Amino acid sequence: MSNFELRFRQVHLDFHTSEAIEGIGASFEPNEFANTLAAAHVDSVTCFARGHHGWLYYESKAFPERIHPHLARRDLLPAQIDACHERGIRVPIYITVQWDHFTAERHADWLTIGPEGTLGHGNPRSVYQPGFYRFLCVNSPYVDFLKAQTKEVLETMPVDGLFFDIVDARDCSCSQCRADMIAAGLDPSDPAQRIAFGRDVIQWFTAEMTAFVRERNADCTIFYNSGHVGPRHRPWADAFTHWELESLPSGGWGYMHFPLTQHFARTLGKDCLGMTGKFHTSWGDFHSFKNPAALQFECFHMLALNAQCSIGDQLPPDGRICRHTYELIGSVYAEVEKKEPFCRHARAVTEIALLTTEEFHGTGHHSGLPAAPMGATRMLQELRHQFDTVDSQSDFSGYRLLILPDDVPVSAELARNIEAFLEEGGRLLASYRSGLNEAGDAFALKALGVKLVGEAPYSPDFLVPTDKIGASLPPTEHVMYLRGLEVAAEDGAEVLATINVPYFNRTWEHFCSHRHTPSAHKAGYPGVVRSDQAVYFAHPVFRQYHENAPRWCKVLVGDAIDQLLGGPLVRVEGPTTLLAMLNEQAAERRWVLHLLHYVPERRGQAFDVIEDVLPLSDLACSVRADRNIAAVRTAPEGAELPFDQHDGRIAFTLPRLDGHQMIELKWG
Repeated sequence: MSNFELRFRQVHLDFHTSEAIEGIGASFEPNEFANTLAAAHVDSVTCFARGHHGWLYYESKAFPERIHPHLARRDLLPAQIDACHERGIRVPIYITVQWDHFTAERHADWLTIGPEGTLGHGNPRSVYQPGFYRFLCVNSPYVDFLKAQTKEVLETMPVDGLFFDIVDARDCSCSQCRADMIAAGLDPSDPAQRIAFGRDVIQWFTAEMTAFVRERNADCTIFYNSGHVGPRHRPWADAFTHWELESLPSGGWGYMHFPLTQHFARTLGKDCLGMTGKFHTSWGDFHSFKNPAALQFECFHMLALNAQCSIGDQLPPDGRICRHTYELIGSVYAEVEKKEPFCRHARAVTEIALLTTEEFHGTGHHSGLPAAPMGATRMLQELRHQFDTVDSQSDFSGYRLLILPDDVPVSAELARNIEAFLEEGGRLLASYRSGLNEAGDAFALKALGVKLVGEAPYSPDFLVPTDKIGASLPPTEHVMYLRGLEVAAEDGAEVLATINVPYFNRTWEHFCSHRHTPSAHKAGYPGVVRSDQAVYFAHPVFRQYHENAPRWCKVLVGDAIDQLLGGPLVRVEGPTTLLAMLNEQAAERRWVLHLLHYVPERRGQAFDVIEDVLPLSDLACSVRADRNIAAVRTAPEGAELPFDQHDGRIAFTLPRLDGHQMIELKWG
């Protein structure tokens, strides 16, 4: 873990404020500000030096022209820091990087240039469209200004941390980027080479900026925000002290982004901070309020997945903090404060590694995550398996099962790592094109027990469950909507389920009814194959689950996992909407089981909401235990729960679950 221990109850306080508004900070009162935060149990608040409009919120001697023209409280940022420090509240400082409207208006030569010649592209935008979304290039003299402004902040006020926002690789064709690419022997007209160069630029920039900060402050936290943390962050992780996972479910990220991202980020050896918002939608949604149950779930889910909590808010232009917002935040953070002792320095207890396809197929942005790991994450959560998300550079040795979802190309190096994992007794589950070599023309993993014939000739086709897999399903055809592969089982491998084919594929020449052609009740090719250490699915079952969640896909995958593992680490008898995560606090000699039951619902067209807490009663739970358990208690309440330990499991019943409950299993 890092040397910087994050606080558990943070607020990210946006302050992107237009030059067209007067009286900026005029109603700010330091004691009211800090007392409101303290009453809401906030222990860290990120405040602004410079926001996306480009204005400064302190008395700058180096850049007086950048001070907000209507800043009534000239010492706004220092006054925020001093008032909070008096109450023991930490204050990281926000500095925008690639969005700055003031700079974009005055320095077109510092803007990124798209391959079509568009200035400041992200999505090409008219200069008359409202917003500050033109991107600045950090491979330009703009970096000199960034350093100078950061230097002034570091030298004129106490700095607990720095939050650099909008820092990500850009496909830039500005003159400097083109010249540097040519000097490096790269072709600026090749999109792939430009994107790779953009990643190199960001790695250079973050390393350079962190070194610059460290020359002036050895202790502050440093984070560079791009709205997502994934495998592409591994090469530049040394520039960060921790991870902050911006993930506003109603703001474009959705409810699956945070678990997918945090299951991976927590494996990278740094503390993690989850970040949601108090807004009904997303950033800048003034005078809106998230449903209390939703804010509870989002924060308690962070704790269950080994992250500290951050809630986004925006200070009004006049600088007066909204009491009602902090009554909402405080209602959740009061509970987080009670739960902290059972979450501090906790690590996940896991047995499954889900290898994300993000490094092969993702865009690196939260809106472009591949479907297969999203579907796999949802499926594993609903099955209540304990898992981490990993990439090809991860160490697999601590896991019992490795899952390759749908489209993981296997290089020679990755094949060696997987084979070593299997030699040590590991198990493997793969689907569709996962396991094929990088050329995609043969399977690189003999352990799967299949050889490639080609693309499946029919789609949709129909998988028939058997008593070997899917025994709880009706023993008849189940449609597999997405085209799979045709494979043949190798000698020694067992076909657990076969694919039946339709009468014909649906075309203009021959079709039947409204959708796909029904089954001809004729066996075609293997659908699920079992070898000694692996199970292979011929269809992209995880992408399918992400698209429309066929229950039979989850049942089949769940059965395969049970065959490979011999039973789950955690069992809870409850609805599939119930989440269960097991953590360990070694110093306290205990496991802590988190149970959460909040149900996101699509009430509007744009995003899911949570409004109600749906209690559950008499939940039968059991945990595989390799040691004696001395006590089972609810946490933090401390109510003793009767338990029974036999056959390598500890079993108990939770009488009632209202949203979130932690259960302490104290080691003997």
